[in-house]
Amino acid sequence: MATSIAARFSRKAAASAFSGCRYVNASRSFSAEAAKTISPSSDRVKWDYRGQRKIIPLGQWVPKVAVDAYVAPNVVLAGQVTVNDGASVWNGCVLRGDLNKITVGFCSNVQERCVIHAAWSSPTGLPAETSIERFVTVGAYSLLRSCTIEPECIIGQHSILMEGSLVETHSILEAGSVVPPGRRIPTGELWAGNPARFVRALTHEETLEIPKLAVAINDLSKEHFSEFLPYSTVYLEVEKLKKSLGITI
Repeated sequence: MATSIAARFSRKAAASAFSGCRYVNASRSFSAEAAKTISPSSDRVKWDYRGQRKIIPLGQWVPKVAVDAYVAPNVVLAGQVTVNDGASVWNGCVLRGDLNKITVGFCSNVQERCVIHAAWSSPTGLPAETSIERFVTVGAYSLLRSCTIEPECIIGQHSILMEGSLVETHSILEAGSVVPPGRRIPTGELWAGNPARFVRALTHEETLEIPKLAVAINDLSKEHFSEFLPYSTVYLEVEKLKKSLGITI
């Protein structure tokens, strides 16, 4: 009796094992056939999703970056954005020119985590594009929207410049300042606060230091610029060339 029961269980175990093997083999053959029949189209656009896209065209607008301008690898430039000669845009910045133009002038710098945008139009009637002219330093974590910064100015960290605001040449805005829409910061003055208010007039020596700071940051950006290849995937072409020539290092 015990022998017949054991034989019965052994036959069931063998049958279940055999059916499991048949199922695995069938699934393997099905996946192999699917791999043969499903092939990518030759005209399919191949994107590289391994990293964040730095340059984002929007319609007919493609961001323009000068040859000697430094733009960090994790910066986002979208739409009508122009980064001129000697300018630098540092890590984590977002320049979104989907509604209007954004310009970063010669030897100006936009430091870490800044957000720059431009509206369709300004409620003040002033130009709605965001213009940063030459030798301007924009401190980290600042927010600029449809404003104009004239040459040789310093915008302190965590500052906010609203629509239609104007910072005239040789001016300094202290860290954490908020410039309301349509407010004008006159030339040669120091402003601070929320909302920004006049503090004092700048000395001649202080105005001379403003472009020197921009030049110093430009020199620093060249050291960072030399650490990156012009195109992030160029090393793949080098690897292919090495393999084709049989070069091993």
